Amino acid sequence: MMMQMLEAGGLPPLTDRIRVADQNNLRGYYELEAVKRTREDASWLDNATGRCVKVVSLLLYDLPMDRPYNVIFMIRSMDEILASQAAMLKHRNKEDGRSDVAMRLHFEAHLLRLERRLAEQCNVNVLYCDYDVLIRSPEQQAHAIQNFLDIKMDIAAMVSVVDPALYRQRKEQDHVTPDAG
Repeated sequence: MMMQMLEAGGLPPLTDRIRVADQNNLRGYYELEAVKRTREDASWLDNATGRCVKVVSLLLYDLPMDRPYNVIFMIRSMDEILASQAAMLKHRNKEDGRSDVAMRLHFEAHLLRLERRLAEQCNVNVLYCDYDVLIRSPEQQAHAIQNFLDIKMDIAAMVSVVDPALYRQRKEQDHVTPDAG
């Protein structure tokens, strides 16, 4: 949804559109396959200036330190993350084999390490955006994004993209926060 908001606001996405919409993500994935190979070849970054690029949290470690980045980091309840992952694996007929407890511990540790690393990097600015807050207050979040990026954006278009009906893995407990520890 964030990529859709950024695009609607006037920031063009850098995507290859290889991974298309499916039952897990009805509006598509906005991914760029080259991002997965950043550690070996970061040349795709040369085409990223002035555009938005989806980078999953694990791949943020691979971004070269030789340029600045503005990262909008989506925060979501750990229960929702686990439910979403389980639903996606089920739809793909794949089993992960790890328990929710093991996945929770692994991912929480990863998020804590990543938060510390991002805070230490002088070339990275981060805006933490809570998915639940975004659903409830899209205009407020759109303004926060515009201020963070320091560019003029179409706030009304950004807000129009937010569809609470697509918030399918909603849970009301155990929200992950940037300072979780």
